[in-house]
Amino acid sequence: MGKRESRPWIVSDELWSLVEPLLPQPGPKLVEGRPRVPDRQALCGILFVLHTGIQWEYLPQELGFGSGMTCWRRLAAWNEAGVWDELHLVLLKKLRGGEEVGMVAGGDRLLARAGRSARPKSGPSPVDRARPGSKHHVLTDGQGIPLAVSLTGGNRNDVTQLLPLLDKVPAVAGVVGRPRHRPDALLADRGYDHDKYRRLLWARGIRPVIAERGQPHGSGLGIFRYVVERTIAWLHGFRRLRIRWERRDDIHEAFLGLATCLITHRHVQRLC
Repeated sequence: MGKRESRPWIVSDELWSLVEPLLPQPGPKLVEGRPRVPDRQALCGILFVLHTGIQWEYLPQELGFGSGMTCWRRLAAWNEAGVWDELHLVLLKKLRGGEEVGMVAGGDRLLARAGRSARPKSGPSPVDRARPGSKHHVLTDGQGIPLAVSLTGGNRNDVTQLLPLLDKVPAVAGVVGRPRHRPDALLADRGYDHDKYRRLLWARGIRPVIAERGQPHGSGLGIFRYVVERTIAWLHGFRRLRIRWERRDDIHEAFLGLATCLITHRHVQRLC
């Protein structure tokens, strides 16, 4: 993905030019007090938490981020306003315009253990000695560009998220033709092996390429599916996503959506 910024929580001018128009306008202050922390500084604080995994109350205010509660409130408000979904679409349009978004998709998931405070959308993992956790489900294109992500409890069956993920893929306009939000084919591992879902994919005009249970390993899908596994590794490069500390689903989903935008933005930077 190219050379990484030594301080990745710093918001570049180029990224800020994309984010700023999407932010909701703040309401009038009802009580006089301290000046409002600028949105760009608050976003830097949010990124600091996402990258380092630090708790909100320990956010170093000497770096100019504002308090942890201020950054938490901005993250919640911006997520409620759909900022990360809109930013993701803007970035995908840039990539699709440069013919960078392919229409072959792959799906996978990874477990994020739940901290003591996590409650909703977490459950006992069948593959981690029943420890509580949440699953991150990811759908990418053939280059690993994330198209859709979702959050469920650790005990949810992977295949149940296949169609919801496809429904979340935004319609992205290309150089010519109508906007597309449906891949030509979908690659997945044995966790998604189910005849019902194969039929549903064919009904949507999507060719399922899914490994079958009970068959010897060596299906050949690994040379293609490593792409989505690499994207999951990028997601869990953000330390805040490795262990889920948030009680509220929407806050963890906000971090997940923001991380998706940052990964997509790296692909945009690669084009420049």
